[in-house]
Amino acid sequence: EVKVVESGGGLVHPGGSLRLSCEASGFSNSVLSMNWFRQAPGKERELVARIFPVSGTTNYADSVKGRFTISRGNGRNTAYLEMNNLKHEDTAMYICCARAANDYWGQGTQGTVSS
Repeated sequence: EVKVVESGGGLVHPGGSLRLSCEASGFSNSVLSMNWFRQAPGKERELVARIFPVSGTTNYADSVKGRFTISRGNGRNTAYLEMNNLKHEDTAMYICCARAANDYWGQGTQGTVSS
């Protein structure tokens, strides 16, 4: 059974940081990429960051470049998302997707930036 589980969300003040974790397990096929999306009220789901585990290559949305960093964990299909200098507009449900033979989605973790 494939499981994708996120953690690390919470409430933070503007300028603060959150570190999200995505742990994917139970795959029969290789994980091709690990992806962080976010969904905010009134906005389309946005691909925030992507990492290709084999190569380590990363991609970022323009809106988060220079502030967010995606990285690989050790010993498992794990992707961390370090979010720094958070802004109100970063408030969203952050959802991890592991791409293998199909896409597998977690339930998400809420990140809220508020004064």
